[in-house]
Order: sequence, then structure tokens, then C-alpha cells
Amino acid sequence: MNRNEAEKYLYYAMSIGEQLLISGAEVGRVEDTIRRICMSYGASRVDVFSITSSIVTTMYGDSFGICTQTRRVSSMENDLHKLDQLNQLSRKVCEKKPSPEEIRTDLTKIMNGPRYSFTVQLLIYALISGSFTVFFGGDWKDMIVSAAIGILLKYMETYIKKISVNGLITALLCSTAGGFLANAAVALGLGVHVDLISIGNIMLLIPGIAFTNSLRDMFSGDTITGMIRFMESILLAIIIALGFTFANFLF
Repeated sequence: MNRNEAEKYLYYAMSIGEQLLISGAEVGRVEDTIRRICMSYGASRVDVFSITSSIVTTMYGDSFGICTQTRRVSSMENDLHKLDQLNQLSRKVCEKKPSPEEIRTDLTKIMNGPRYSFTVQLLIYALISGSFTVFFGGDWKDMIVSAAIGILLKYMETYIKKISVNGLITALLCSTAGGFLANAAVALGLGVHVDLISIGNIMLLIPGIAFTNSLRDMFSGDTITGMIRFMESILLAIIIALGFTFANFLF
């Protein structure tokens, strides 16, 4: 394998690792995946360093020398189905050693794969909000109001993301709107318990997966990444709480 080929294989190994990180994989899995792919193509040593926003890989080989690439990761979007497909692709690459063109084709297929339609996402938001409201003791009126607010929050979140607003600002605006709508619904007699309606809506915004991944990273020895994710999760939770608190003060 010459240097040009090595750079191509490293590029696609980094692409797979980047998509794994975006889809919610822990950094240990990302680093191990990139390392295994590079080693399967003849690298004698591979050093990978990854945090939540960056991946740096240097691989060594007698036939191609030293290759280093860096990848900036600017967004996170948990997708367990995509994560599973990427894991299967990485195993296929390590076992069969396909050409760069084949890897690109498979990766593109995964990236362009079917997603939940916007209508289905609205129904999921409504189901989550209403279910948690009932779970914590709300009645059927609270459930309906919480589900309706969940749908409105999805519309709002989608619109805000289109104008590329910071994630913390998005969470603050959505939580404030959710708290305001919950209080307004109870004031109009549509709902009964403001707190239980708000709890259902809060569950849409709480960074549960990110918080869990932060603890897993720290226990796995990836302390830097774990602390970064932990602080991001805590900060986001505080912002969400401030949004609902501000809405309550308005009433």
C-alpha cells in the first residue's frame, strides 16, 4: 500500500469514526474502530485521540510512512439505528478489506438511509410528553395538554435549528416556551397540574443519553471526554431548569 492509498483508507476510517461519534458512540469505541480499520490495512501502529468535538489519528507503516488526519466534529445527534449500521460496516471493512470506493458507497448508503418522517417525530414527541405526565400522576387533561405542547416544541425546535442557533439557546427557548404554554393551558382550564405537564415536556429536552455516556467514558478511563460531556449535560440541565423557572415567574 502506497502513501496515497493509505491516506484514502485513513480518510474513510476517520469518516466512520466521526459518524459513530455523532450518532452517540462513546469515544473508546470510536478510537478502537479507527485503530482496527487502519491496522487491518497494514498499519504497524495507530495512535487515535478523540474527544466530543475532535478526532486526531496518526498511523505508521513501512510502505507509506506516517499519515496524520484531524476531523472536527461540530454536532451530535443520537441515532442508535445508524450506530448499529456503522458498527456492522466497520466489522465488514476489517474482515473483507474493501476498496475505498466500496467503503464510500456503503457509508453513503448509511448516511442517506431512511429516517423517521417529521410526522412520526411529532407523534413520538407527543407520546413521550403525554406518557411521562401520566407516569408522574397527571390526569387525562394533563396528558392531552402535555402531548399538544410536545408537538409545538418539536415544531419550534426544528425551526430554531434551521437558523443554526446554539444548542443551549435552543434549549432555553424551548424550555421557556414549554413552561409558558403549560401555565397558559392551566390558566385557561385546559389542564390541571402545571408541574406534571411541565415534567412531561422536560423529558423531551433532558440530555439523559449524554449524561450516561459521560459516566461511561469516565469509568472507561476517558476522563477528559467524560468530564466534557458531564459538564455539557449539567449546563444544559441548568439552562432547561432556568427556562421553565422563568416561565413560571411570568405567571
